[in-house]
Amino acid sequence: MTEKPIPPRPGLGAPKARLAEILRVDHAGELGAVHIYRGQRAVLGAGRGHERTAAQLAEMEGHEAVHLSRFDHLLTEHGVRPTAMTPIWRAAAFALGAGTALLGDKAAHACTEAVESVIEKHYAGQIAELAEREPALAAELSQFRDEELAHRDQAVEEGAREAPGYALLSAVIQAGCRAAIKISEKI
Repeated sequence: MTEKPIPPRPGLGAPKARLAEILRVDHAGELGAVHIYRGQRAVLGAGRGHERTAAQLAEMEGHEAVHLSRFDHLLTEHGVRPTAMTPIWRAAAFALGAGTALLGDKAAHACTEAVESVIEKHYAGQIAELAEREPALAAELSQFRDEELAHRDQAVEEGAREAPGYALLSAVIQAGCRAAIKISEKI
């Protein structure tokens, strides 16, 4: 299910304000993703028998770091401040990553699947909203979405759905992501 695009707001400055929300929330999401992977690698990278998963997580973190760098640039280019929640999201994301990794490789992958499932829908809504007004940004978001989908698919292939308490874990992580999106757009 794809998120419905937010209808344009009336009034002068409305498109600029909406673009600021989009850039702010996407920056926050990519920052969170980087720190989730860092938390997971802090746990799994230190233990024997997790080398394969740790290498996969490092590769995914590298993709997220590229996305984050791009949003850093876009925030500066458009004069948009990052979310005031940045320190909280950084710590919460690292804790989520470390916590799921403590449950094992499959739980770490379940975290990736849950997050990327929400992000895919989020990006799809933004892409539809921006397609005519900001086609270059919509194209970049499409590329990022495709990379997020690849992360999700890889996580599923690695056994995400076999994680202990998968349904509950996934539901809680997805609810947290949706809440963080709403908060980061505004704050």
